[in-house]
Amino acid sequence: MGEVVLQEQTRRLLEDPLLGEQDVDTKVRALVEAEYLRRLARYQQTDHDLGLKYGMTFDDFTSRRIVQREGYTWEVESDAMHWETAIGGVKTLTAKLHELRGLAHA
Repeated sequence: MGEVVLQEQTRRLLEDPLLGEQDVDTKVRALVEAEYLRRLARYQQTDHDLGLKYGMTFDDFTSRRIVQREGYTWEVESDAMHWETAIGGVKTLTAKLHELRGLAHA
């Protein structure tokens, strides 16, 4: 990977002591990790909330064809799309966090 050019203001922000005394690369990785964790928490919350709403896991929801059984209502279809997005997001972000943390130890 090549060199990355940052705007001067961005570089100054990354050098702020409030972010710690690590090098810029370490700080950027920490910021990326924090964003991954924030998004992961949001996806996990959606999974949890919809699991409570329907009293089952997403796998049960799909295997029982709840959308079809509920007559393809807007609410159930919308929930299904949000839930599927959340499940995919959890898997993707978990893999990205594993990759990111592996780079930190390499």
